Parts: sequence; C-alpha cells; structure tokens
Amino acid sequence: QVQLVESGGGLVQAGGSLRLSCAASGRTFGSYAMGWFRQAPGKEREFVAAITWSGGGTLYADSVKGRFSISRDNAKRTVYLQMNSLKAEDTAVYYCAAGPRIGVRDNTYGYWGQGTQVTVSS
Repeated sequence: QVQLVESGGGLVQAGGSLRLSCAASGRTFGSYAMGWFRQAPGKEREFVAAITWSGGGTLYADSVKGRFSISRDNAKRTVYLQMNSLKAEDTAVYYCAAGPRIGVRDNTYGYWGQGTQVTVSS
C-alpha cells in the first residue's frame, strides 16, 4: 500500500505562489500515477492535475492550465504541485492521491492523503 502526506499549504495573497508537496511511503511508489484534487467549502471535490508514474504525461483542469504545474521525484518519493498566479477561487483543501493509472475522476485513485489547506486572500 501507499501512504500519502501533504504539506506546504497556507495563506497567500492573490497573485502569489505556493508549492504543495506529497510525501509517499510504500514499496511501489514508482509504479503509481498521482493526482491532485481540491474541495472548497460547499462544493464537490474536483480534479486539479495528474501525472503518470514516469512523469512523462500530465493532465490539468481547465481552471488551472497555465498556472499550476505537477511534477514528481521518484527518488525522493515526492509529488509536487507548483501553484502560480493564485486566485481567490483556488481556496480549498488540496488532496494528493495515488492510483494504478492516470485519470480525472477521483474513483481512479485508491489512496489519499489527509489534505492541506490553501487560502488565497485578496
């Protein structure tokens, strides 16, 4: 199994940047696709970005294209989400997820972290 722990969330002003990290433990991390999802108050959990196990393929939600970038360092067993040009609408709890294949639906992924809060103020 894979255990995931997110970090790097916090309070940032609109237009600023933040980098989230997801540290993984488990013997098969290198074979998992990874995704980032977020959930804002009163809203459903939504897809943000995903990356293949090799790092060679990525997917992004339209709302974050050009602003967010997902990457991974398998040697460090860590996945990152670099968030630039942040908007108030990006405020949410961000979750890291792992699964057997890349996808945009949350049921694609079987393992989830506990989440980290990102708050963007005007």
